[in-house]
Formats: sequence, structure tokens, C-alpha cells
Amino acid sequence: MAKNDTPTEHFEQRELVKWFRQTYHGVRILAIPNGGARSISTAARLKAEGVCSGVPDLFIPAWKTWIEMKRQKGGTVSQEQKDWALYLQGMGHKVFICKGAEDAKNQIRGVNNEET
Repeated sequence: MAKNDTPTEHFEQRELVKWFRQTYHGVRILAIPNGGARSISTAARLKAEGVCSGVPDLFIPAWKTWIEMKRQKGGTVSQEQKDWALYLQGMGHKVFICKGAEDAKNQIRGVNNEET
């Protein structure tokens, strides 16, 4: 936990993925590893390979659903994240900006209810 007792984005995402995989057997969720501290050379190599700033953190292909995880308190959506969300929504995908794992679970439950 962070010094202010608000769970980190990493913690929230990890808990969400664990819950999702236990709850929705056979539906795949994957992480998009765009964040994190990197050396300049590693960042340049990854950018050349197609890593793009602002792509949401998680993707559920079967539901065309993207999830951008934020901390429960704090954490802002960057302009790049807003641009990606609009682009993906324009293609008919769902994009959720989630304040913690519980918020993400609630939004995912909403998608699953639409599917059934």
C-alpha cells in the first residue's frame, strides 16, 4: 500500500485480473504493458515495436472491452488516454475508466449482463 493507504494501481489491477479469471472462466483478459519506468533505450525499442502511450491497461477481446485502471483516489486520465478511448469507442468498443478494482468489477458486471 502507498503511504496514504490508497492501494496502488498495480494492486488494483492485480486484484481485478485475479477476480475476473476466477469469475469468467473461458473469457480471456490481457494486460497491455505500456506503463512502468524504463531506460531511454528500452523505451525507444518498445516504441519502435508498436508500444503506444495511452492505450488502456487491460483488454477483454470477446467483449471488445478495454479497461483503464486508476487508483481509487487520485490518478488522472492523460490526453493520450482520452484520445485512445475516443478512437476505440468510435470503432464500437467499450472503454471503462475505473477507479479501483471494485469500480472495474461493477462496470464489467454491466457488460456481462448486456451479453446475456
